[in-house]
Amino acid sequence: MAERVNGTLIWYYYICRREVWLMGHQIMPDQENDNIIIGRTIAEHSYGRDNKEIVLDNIKIDTMVIENGQICISEVKKSSRYHESAMMQLAFYLEQMQERGLDVRGELRFPKEKIREEVYFDNTLKEKLQKTKQDILHILHMEQPPEPDKNKFCRQCAYAEFCWC
Repeated sequence: MAERVNGTLIWYYYICRREVWLMGHQIMPDQENDNIIIGRTIAEHSYGRDNKEIVLDNIKIDTMVIENGQICISEVKKSSRYHESAMMQLAFYLEQMQERGLDVRGELRFPKEKIREEVYFDNTLKEKLQKTKQDILHILHMEQPPEPDKNKFCRQCAYAEFCWC
């Protein structure tokens, strides 16, 4: 089981609580799933001039650039359909960077839609992130995964065989 919350668990929390439990218990999704392959391809081929996949302890930032003397970290996703989960994942990374004493700003990027959105790590977002992290820890400590709960993301899910087979 995952010992602590990370950006991937934050991402899955806003898509499916069952996925949080599965990922947190090192049960990996189907790596040949079309959505995972597309996401990997977008991450590799978008924003070629930016520094990519910056790893710092338990976080992996998609891109990082310095603009006008300030660090900008970005979360890159294939579709704005995943806006809330992407925003909260980025909020987690912003919090982690601030805890390390770094002044950073955040940006969501959806290259296929040509969308960029600045994310401000304000008190409302901080409070939401704290509640999310507490809920994730609760889910991780459950003996069994939460029951499957069909939602709009199930159709393309890389964990589908764990729920609907």
